[in-house]
Amino acid sequence: MDSLIKFVEDEFVSKKDFPQFSSGDTVTVYYEIKEGEKTRTQFFKGVVIQRRGTGATETFTIRKMSGTVGVERIFPINMPALQKIEINKQGKVRRSRIFYFRGLTGKKARIKEVRS
Repeated sequence: MDSLIKFVEDEFVSKKDFPQFSSGDTVTVYYEIKEGEKTRTQFFKGVVIQRRGTGATETFTIRKMSGTVGVERIFPINMPALQKIEINKQGKVRRSRIFYFRGLTGKKARIKEVRS
């Protein structure tokens, strides 16, 4: 059964070519929004908290601060509205899911940058 599901995902789900990113990276995600008959591009810039799933069901969570309120958004990798993903900074973290980041404020909420 698993091989059948994998076959269908590989054949019929279109793969977009996004750059490699992981948790701790600061990314900007551009996606399309439909309002009535109009469409416009909106972006969401923040830190990747986690990546989960594989193949067609893979998702990633981004967290940004809007004033003093933290806002998180979950994006499926294969969402048709996704246009592009830009990597702004690559962060160095020890975990793949950095939920502890939610409780940090101020200077403690900084992530060390990887310079390559």
